Amino acid sequence: MRSNQRIDQWSQQVYQTLDRFQENLPRGLGLNIVFDQTPYVEDRLNSLIINLLLGAGCVFAVTVLMMGWRSALIVGCALPLSGLMVFAGMQWLEIPFHQMSITGLIVALGLLIDNEIVVVDEVPNNLKMGLKPIKALKKSVNYLFIPLLASTLTTVCAFLPIALLPGPSGEFVGTIGVNVIIALTFSLLISLSIIPAITVHFPPPNSDPSSFLPLRWFNEGFSWGWLTQKYRWSLHQLFKYPILGILLALCLPIIGFMQAGTLQEQFFPTADRDQFNLELEFPASTALAQTRSQVLEARQLILEHEGVKNVQWFIGESAPRFYYNLVEGRKNEPNYAQALVETESPEISRALIPVIQKELDKVYPNARVLVRPLEQGPPVDAPVELRIYGSDLDILSDLGQKFRQELSQVSHVTHTRDSLSENLAKLGLQIDEEKSRLTQFSNANIANQLNSTLEGVTGGTIVESSEELPVRVRVNGLQRGDLDNIRSLYLTENRQSVPFTSLGNVTILPEINQITRRNGQRVNTVQGFVEMGILPSQVLSEFQKRLENANLVVPSGYTLEIGGESAERNNAVGRLLSLVGVLTIIMVTILVLSLGSFRLAAVIGVVGICSVGLGLFALWLFDYPFGFMSIIGSIGLVGVAINDSIVVLTAIKDDPEARLGNSRAVREIVIHSTRHVLTTTFTTPIGFVPLLLGGGGFWPPLAIVIAGGIFGATLLALYFVPCSYLLIKRT
Repeated sequence: MRSNQRIDQWSQQVYQTLDRFQENLPRGLGLNIVFDQTPYVEDRLNSLIINLLLGAGCVFAVTVLMMGWRSALIVGCALPLSGLMVFAGMQWLEIPFHQMSITGLIVALGLLIDNEIVVVDEVPNNLKMGLKPIKALKKSVNYLFIPLLASTLTTVCAFLPIALLPGPSGEFVGTIGVNVIIALTFSLLISLSIIPAITVHFPPPNSDPSSFLPLRWFNEGFSWGWLTQKYRWSLHQLFKYPILGILLALCLPIIGFMQAGTLQEQFFPTADRDQFNLELEFPASTALAQTRSQVLEARQLILEHEGVKNVQWFIGESAPRFYYNLVEGRKNEPNYAQALVETESPEISRALIPVIQKELDKVYPNARVLVRPLEQGPPVDAPVELRIYGSDLDILSDLGQKFRQELSQVSHVTHTRDSLSENLAKLGLQIDEEKSRLTQFSNANIANQLNSTLEGVTGGTIVESSEELPVRVRVNGLQRGDLDNIRSLYLTENRQSVPFTSLGNVTILPEINQITRRNGQRVNTVQGFVEMGILPSQVLSEFQKRLENANLVVPSGYTLEIGGESAERNNAVGRLLSLVGVLTIIMVTILVLSLGSFRLAAVIGVVGICSVGLGLFALWLFDYPFGFMSIIGSIGLVGVAINDSIVVLTAIKDDPEARLGNSRAVREIVIHSTRHVLTTTFTTPIGFVPLLLGGGGFWPPLAIVIAGGIFGATLLALYFVPCSYLLIKRT
């Protein structure tokens, strides 16, 4: 299918074509659709669109609770406006409508209205001061232009590494960053143009303390006098001792960084799919007929399990790529077969994988059986992999056997293999030179006659329809496949026939099936496959400890390299972080120019660093692994988490008394900023609720990192930033 086609429309055309084709088939022949991607795409898009709408509803509900219904309606206007502009941007950039691009919109949901919330909170304050609507609008836009521009640009810089990420990982997740950047750009334009104009025409009513409490909350947003007093008291106490406030605010980030070393590492999690992948590999000498017989038996065993709908086998080669990251590398291998197993639900697939793995291991002890779930992310040949580089094949093979033996003893490893251990049976003849001279047979003559007899020679051609086919003449298959029959062959020279065995001894010799190379070097790749639900990082860590204890020495000229999931993760993270340095300099420049101070920019920088610690703390608290999506969330979090701090710090700088370090004035500025800070804090994480409720292992780490980091960054904006400002002024 071409990239500019929609699979639902394209598949309907395919069905119609197949129906017409089937009508013309001879009796006894039929068509069977092995796999159809359309239901999976439709289900995924429908669920993502529902998540998008649910997230928008949650964001609007939180805005009503925090700011009142009028302000919520004004802020809510930004969601459809920005969404439509993002769709236009996607069309212009030729970004397809798929799960990653939609997820970018879900991630941007809470971020879209941050600027609008600040504007809607600021404009009414100027109106209450007695300014006319036009003057209130101009003053609000002029006052907020620099902080909103700075916060938007820093957030864009945080998501740029994701959008610009090269390689397979970038192709996979890049559109998340692109769509977030598009959404934030249009959100800034809307917040400085359309939203202020609407706000001055529909200002919130004046507060009426005598009105019914729920009605007052509905009109003005949540407020509680007792809680405000306690909050004011906490600010007063900490502002007297700003160092204490700084230390308390840094506690959670420090704990997060300390616990980072205990987090399990994972590249990408498994997919939630009602399918799984099965590979069956017999010894290299196994004939295709034997493989087919065993495969049919295995198919019947699998179908006996409750919940299995169908099993499709492909013998002698890899299955067609029915999932986007499957590796298609096996062809013309009679000892190999791969299957697509379809079940009734993802839960049944997860339950059946370990059961079928153990069952087939018992039934086929001489085969390598790999029952694996479908994975997310770029393709990886094996979860655990060790590459041995060198020149001598015998040494490489010997080292591979030793390392493979150690790997096979690691817990939770189901199967191992190395690329030089697969040997084929080779017919060897040790020529008796004296006898060959007496019979006048040369080595070349013997080799040519054996090759002609066993492999055959082209004896002519036949015409089949419009195609000319060569005819190969050789002894029949039974005689070629039996060693005794081969020994009974006669060789002819000068009209005399001599028994094949009279010229020497016939033996069976092992021959390496294939010599593998990587980057032009000979390599023996040792691979390990792990049980369902076990993180490869755990197995790799235990394997490395075993290697240290075993004291295996690699000869001079031979090198080791870790591959598998670990190498792919490190490569992807390296490519991601390669862009961070330049973008960090750009972010620092933006902060210095917008705040007019290196020290204040450093305060915001500390907030960004601490937000990463808060994200790690959230991962540790909810027991999620530290994977690639967590890293992406952490990088994006840096730009998001500092937005509230920039707004608070700008407000302090713009107040004449607070600017001088007056703790009372700083306290009132912080209290005044708290409503929109808390609103943006709640709306951003609440946009991730659909991703969390969706379950699975792919989206929750991303959502947990950003949501947890933003909640913690609120404390930094309301306590750490003003305490740091006061400390700077006092010193």
